Amino acid sequence: MEQIPTQNGPIGLFDSGYGGLTILEKIKKQMPQYDYLYLGDNARAPYGSRSFDVVYEFTRQSVRKLFDMGCPLVILACNTASAKALRSIQMKDLPMWDPESRVLGIIRPTVEQIGELTKTRHVGILGTEGTIQSKSYPIEISKLFPDITVTGKACPLFVPLVENSEYDSDGADYFVQKYLSELLEKDNQIDTIILGCTHYPLLLPKIRKFVPEKMKIVSQGDIVAKSLADYLKRHTEMESKLTKRGHCEFFTTESVEKFKKSASVFLHENSIDAMRISLE
Repeated sequence: MEQIPTQNGPIGLFDSGYGGLTILEKIKKQMPQYDYLYLGDNARAPYGSRSFDVVYEFTRQSVRKLFDMGCPLVILACNTASAKALRSIQMKDLPMWDPESRVLGIIRPTVEQIGELTKTRHVGILGTEGTIQSKSYPIEISKLFPDITVTGKACPLFVPLVENSEYDSDGADYFVQKYLSELLEKDNQIDTIILGCTHYPLLLPKIRKFVPEKMKIVSQGDIVAKSLADYLKRHTEMESKLTKRGHCEFFTTESVEKFKKSASVFLHENSIDAMRISLE
Protein backbone atom coordinates (compact mmCIF):
# COMPACT_ATOMS: atom_id res chain seq x y z
CA MET A 1 0.00 0.00 0.00
CA GLU A 2 1.33 3.42 -0.94
CA GLN A 3 2.70 5.85 1.60
CA ILE A 4 0.48 8.56 3.07
CA PRO A 5 1.88 12.06 2.48
CA THR A 6 2.43 13.86 5.78
CA GLN A 7 0.05 16.78 6.21
CA ASN A 8 -1.43 19.02 8.87
CA GLY A 9 -4.80 17.99 10.20
CA PRO A 10 -7.00 16.99 13.15
CA ILE A 11 -6.39 14.48 15.91
CA GLY A 12 -8.16 11.26 14.96
CA LEU A 13 -9.91 9.07 17.52
CA PHE A 14 -11.10 5.57 16.77
CA ASP A 15 -13.36 3.16 18.62
CA SER A 16 -15.35 0.14 17.57
CA GLY A 17 -18.43 1.76 19.06
CA TYR A 18 -19.44 4.67 21.26
CA GLY A 19 -17.24 4.23 24.33
CA GLY A 20 -14.39 6.20 22.81
CA LEU A 21 -16.62 9.24 23.04
CA THR A 22 -15.95 9.25 26.81
CA ILE A 23 -12.27 9.68 25.92
CA LEU A 24 -12.99 12.35 23.31
CA GLU A 25 -15.10 14.33 25.78
CA LYS A 26 -12.24 14.58 28.29
CA ILE A 27 -9.60 15.32 25.63
CA LYS A 28 -11.73 18.13 24.18
CA LYS A 29 -12.25 19.57 27.65
CA GLN A 30 -8.48 19.50 28.31
CA MET A 31 -7.49 20.78 24.84
CA PRO A 32 -10.45 22.55 23.18
CA GLN A 33 -8.26 24.42 20.68
CA TYR A 34 -7.49 21.38 18.51
CA ASP A 35 -9.54 19.86 15.69
CA TYR A 36 -10.84 16.31 16.19
CA LEU A 37 -12.18 13.60 13.94
CA TYR A 38 -13.99 10.68 15.59
CA LEU A 39 -14.58 7.41 13.74
CA GLY A 40 -16.83 4.71 15.17
CA ASP A 41 -16.90 1.33 13.44
CA ASN A 42 -20.38 0.84 14.88
CA ALA A 43 -21.53 -1.51 12.12
CA ARG A 44 -19.00 -4.15 13.23
CA ALA A 45 -19.12 -3.53 16.97
CA PRO A 46 -18.53 -4.93 19.47
CA TYR A 47 -14.90 -5.97 19.04
CA GLY A 48 -14.59 -7.45 22.54
CA SER A 49 -15.18 -11.10 21.63
CA ARG A 50 -13.46 -11.05 18.23
CA SER A 51 -10.10 -12.72 17.52
CA PHE A 52 -6.77 -10.89 17.52
CA ASP A 53 -6.52 -11.15 13.73
CA VAL A 54 -9.98 -9.71 13.12
CA VAL A 55 -9.53 -6.86 15.61
CA TYR A 56 -6.17 -6.04 14.05
CA GLU A 57 -7.59 -5.99 10.51
CA PHE A 58 -10.65 -3.90 11.45
CA THR A 59 -8.55 -1.45 13.48
CA ARG A 60 -5.96 -1.24 10.73
CA GLN A 61 -8.67 -0.28 8.21
CA SER A 62 -10.00 2.44 10.50
CA VAL A 63 -6.56 3.88 11.27
CA ARG A 64 -5.71 3.95 7.58
CA LYS A 65 -9.00 5.74 6.89
CA LEU A 66 -8.21 8.40 9.49
CA PHE A 67 -4.75 8.90 8.01
CA ASP A 68 -6.29 9.21 4.54
CA MET A 69 -8.67 11.85 5.95
CA GLY A 70 -5.69 13.94 7.04
CA CYS A 71 -5.05 12.96 10.67
CA PRO A 72 -1.30 12.89 11.47
CA LEU A 73 -2.04 11.47 14.95
CA VAL A 74 -4.57 8.76 15.79
CA ILE A 75 -5.69 7.68 19.26
CA LEU A 76 -7.12 4.17 19.66
CA ALA A 77 -9.82 5.21 22.14
CA CYS A 78 -10.70 1.55 22.62
CA ASN A 79 -9.14 -0.90 25.07
CA THR A 80 -9.74 -3.94 22.85
CA ALA A 81 -8.07 -2.28 19.85
CA SER A 82 -5.24 -1.00 22.05
CA ALA A 83 -4.74 -4.51 23.44
CA LYS A 84 -5.00 -6.50 20.23
CA ALA A 85 -3.90 -4.19 17.40
CA LEU A 86 -1.81 -1.23 18.56
CA ARG A 87 1.60 -2.88 18.64
CA SER A 88 1.16 -4.57 15.24
CA ILE A 89 0.05 -1.31 13.61
CA GLN A 90 2.96 0.60 15.16
CA MET A 91 5.55 -1.98 14.11
CA LYS A 92 4.22 -3.34 10.80
CA ASP A 93 2.06 -0.68 9.19
CA LEU A 94 3.31 2.75 10.24
CA PRO A 95 6.79 2.33 8.70
CA MET A 96 5.12 1.62 5.33
CA TRP A 97 2.36 4.22 5.56
CA ASP A 98 4.18 7.19 7.04
CA PRO A 99 6.97 6.97 9.63
CA GLU A 100 6.17 10.51 10.77
CA SER A 101 2.54 9.75 11.69
CA ARG A 102 1.67 8.27 15.07
CA VAL A 103 -0.85 5.88 16.60
CA LEU A 104 -1.27 5.86 20.38
CA GLY A 105 -3.33 3.65 22.69
CA ILE A 106 -5.05 4.15 26.03
CA ILE A 107 -3.76 1.22 28.09
CA ARG A 108 -0.22 2.48 28.74
CA PRO A 109 -1.28 5.94 30.02
CA THR A 110 -3.72 4.26 32.40
CA VAL A 111 -1.13 1.81 33.67
CA GLU A 112 1.39 4.57 34.35
CA GLN A 113 -0.91 6.02 37.04
CA ILE A 114 -1.62 2.81 38.92
CA GLY A 115 1.51 2.76 41.07
CA GLU A 116 0.44 5.98 42.79
CA LEU A 117 -3.13 4.82 43.44
CA THR A 118 -2.96 1.37 45.02
CA LYS A 119 -1.83 0.96 48.61
CA THR A 120 -2.36 -2.79 48.92
CA ARG A 121 -0.60 -3.38 45.54
CA HIS A 122 -3.61 -5.44 44.42
CA VAL A 123 -5.47 -4.12 41.36
CA GLY A 124 -8.61 -5.33 39.57
CA ILE A 125 -9.44 -4.89 35.89
CA LEU A 126 -12.99 -4.86 34.50
CA GLY A 127 -13.00 -5.23 30.71
CA THR A 128 -14.32 -6.97 27.63
CA GLU A 129 -13.46 -10.60 27.00
CA GLY A 130 -10.88 -9.50 24.43
CA THR A 131 -9.11 -7.09 26.75
CA ILE A 132 -9.02 -9.56 29.64
CA GLN A 133 -7.89 -12.48 27.45
CA SER A 134 -5.11 -10.38 25.93
CA LYS A 135 -3.58 -9.90 29.40
CA SER A 136 -2.43 -6.48 28.21
CA TYR A 137 -3.02 -4.82 31.56
CA PRO A 138 -1.14 -7.41 33.66
CA ILE A 139 1.72 -7.38 31.15
CA GLU A 140 2.04 -3.60 31.07
CA ILE A 141 1.60 -3.22 34.84
CA SER A 142 4.28 -5.85 35.52
CA LYS A 143 6.77 -3.89 33.39
CA LEU A 144 6.38 -0.75 35.50
CA PHE A 145 5.24 -2.16 38.84
CA PRO A 146 6.34 -5.80 39.22
CA ASP A 147 5.15 -5.83 42.83
CA ILE A 148 1.48 -5.29 41.89
CA THR A 149 -0.89 -8.27 41.66
CA VAL A 150 -3.47 -7.87 38.86
CA THR A 151 -6.79 -9.71 38.65
CA GLY A 152 -9.07 -9.38 35.64
CA LYS A 153 -12.79 -9.94 35.21
CA ALA A 154 -14.54 -10.02 31.84
CA CYS A 155 -17.92 -8.25 31.88
CA PRO A 156 -19.59 -9.26 28.59
CA LEU A 157 -22.96 -7.68 29.41
CA PHE A 158 -21.70 -4.22 30.38
CA VAL A 159 -21.37 -2.92 26.80
CA PRO A 160 -24.87 -4.11 25.74
CA LEU A 161 -26.32 -2.49 28.87
CA VAL A 162 -24.68 0.82 27.98
CA GLU A 163 -25.42 0.75 24.25
CA ASN A 164 -29.08 -0.10 24.87
CA SER A 165 -29.39 2.76 27.40
CA GLU A 166 -29.99 0.36 30.28
CA TYR A 167 -26.94 1.47 32.26
CA ASP A 168 -29.02 3.32 34.87
CA SER A 169 -31.83 0.77 35.05
CA ASP A 170 -32.64 -1.47 38.00
CA GLY A 171 -31.76 -4.46 35.85
CA ALA A 172 -28.17 -3.24 35.52
CA ASP A 173 -27.71 -3.57 39.29
CA TYR A 174 -27.80 -7.36 39.11
CA PHE A 175 -24.99 -7.67 36.59
CA VAL A 176 -22.82 -4.94 38.10
CA GLN A 177 -23.06 -6.56 41.52
CA LYS A 178 -22.45 -10.02 40.03
CA TYR A 179 -19.25 -9.08 38.18
CA LEU A 180 -17.86 -7.04 41.07
CA SER A 181 -18.56 -9.82 43.56
CA GLU A 182 -16.80 -12.34 41.32
CA LEU A 183 -13.79 -10.02 40.93
CA LEU A 184 -13.44 -9.39 44.67
CA GLU A 185 -13.94 -13.08 45.45
CA LYS A 186 -10.83 -13.76 43.35
CA ASP A 187 -8.80 -11.27 45.38
CA ASN A 188 -10.23 -9.55 48.44
CA GLN A 189 -7.14 -7.35 48.81
CA ILE A 190 -7.97 -5.29 45.71
CA ASP A 191 -8.18 -1.59 46.57
CA THR A 192 -8.14 -0.15 43.03
CA ILE A 193 -10.29 -1.13 40.04
CA ILE A 194 -9.52 -0.02 36.49
CA LEU A 195 -12.50 0.41 34.17
CA GLY A 196 -10.78 -1.23 31.22
CA CYS A 197 -13.44 -0.38 28.66
CA THR A 198 -14.43 3.11 27.57
CA HIS A 199 -18.15 2.28 27.89
CA TYR A 200 -17.90 1.57 31.59
CA PRO A 201 -17.79 5.18 32.92
CA LEU A 202 -21.54 5.35 32.26
CA LEU A 203 -21.93 2.53 34.80
CA LEU A 204 -19.81 4.32 37.40
CA PRO A 205 -22.72 5.27 39.73
CA LYS A 206 -23.81 1.62 39.77
CA ILE A 207 -20.27 0.37 40.33
CA ARG A 208 -19.77 2.68 43.31
CA LYS A 209 -22.92 1.22 44.91
CA PHE A 210 -21.38 -2.25 45.15
CA VAL A 211 -17.79 -1.62 46.23
CA PRO A 212 -16.33 -0.45 49.55
CA GLU A 213 -16.39 3.32 49.99
CA LYS A 214 -12.59 3.62 49.95
CA MET A 215 -12.19 1.58 46.76
CA LYS A 216 -10.51 3.63 44.01
CA ILE A 217 -12.26 3.39 40.63
CA VAL A 218 -10.06 4.43 37.71
CA SER A 219 -11.85 5.89 34.70
CA GLN A 220 -9.61 6.51 31.70
CA GLY A 221 -10.83 9.76 30.17
CA ASP A 222 -8.99 12.30 32.32
CA ILE A 223 -5.86 10.13 32.45
CA VAL A 224 -5.67 9.81 28.66
CA ALA A 225 -6.36 13.51 28.17
CA LYS A 226 -3.54 14.54 30.52
CA SER A 227 -1.20 12.00 28.95
CA LEU A 228 -1.94 13.31 25.45
CA ALA A 229 -1.37 16.91 26.52
CA ASP A 230 1.98 15.88 27.99
CA TYR A 231 2.86 13.92 24.84
CA LEU A 232 2.24 16.96 22.64
CA LYS A 233 4.38 19.16 24.89
CA ARG A 234 7.24 16.69 24.53
CA HIS A 235 6.76 16.12 20.78
CA THR A 236 6.57 19.58 19.27
CA GLU A 237 7.14 18.17 15.80
CA MET A 238 3.76 16.42 16.06
CA GLU A 239 2.02 19.27 17.86
CA SER A 240 2.93 21.62 15.02
CA LYS A 241 1.09 19.36 12.54
CA LEU A 242 -2.23 19.59 14.37
CA THR A 243 -4.79 22.12 13.15
CA LYS A 244 -6.40 24.34 15.77
CA ARG A 245 -9.86 25.66 14.97
CA GLY A 246 -11.80 23.94 17.72
CA HIS A 247 -13.75 21.79 15.24
CA CYS A 248 -14.97 18.23 15.79
CA GLU A 249 -16.40 15.88 13.15
CA PHE A 250 -18.02 12.48 13.62
CA PHE A 251 -18.08 9.51 11.26
CA THR A 252 -19.76 6.13 11.65
CA THR A 253 -20.00 2.91 9.65
CA GLU A 254 -23.58 2.46 10.91
CA SER A 255 -26.80 4.45 10.73
CA VAL A 256 -26.23 8.17 11.19
CA GLU A 257 -29.45 8.60 13.14
CA LYS A 258 -28.57 5.76 15.49
CA PHE A 259 -25.09 7.21 16.00
CA LYS A 260 -26.39 10.71 16.75
CA LYS A 261 -28.88 9.39 19.30
CA SER A 262 -26.32 7.23 21.12
CA ALA A 263 -23.48 9.76 20.87
CA SER A 264 -25.61 12.42 22.56
CA VAL A 265 -25.79 10.17 25.66
CA PHE A 266 -22.02 9.71 25.83
CA LEU A 267 -21.12 13.34 25.11
CA HIS A 268 -23.99 14.97 27.02
CA GLU A 269 -24.78 17.03 23.92
CA ASN A 270 -27.97 17.15 21.87
CA SER A 271 -26.80 18.72 18.59
CA ILE A 272 -24.39 16.17 17.14
CA ASP A 273 -23.96 15.82 13.40
CA ALA A 274 -22.36 12.79 11.75
CA MET A 275 -21.61 11.24 8.38
CA ARG A 276 -21.66 7.60 7.33
CA ILE A 277 -18.56 6.16 5.68
CA SER A 278 -17.35 2.78 4.45
CA LEU A 279 -14.08 1.15 5.45
CA GLU A 280 -14.09 -1.59 2.83
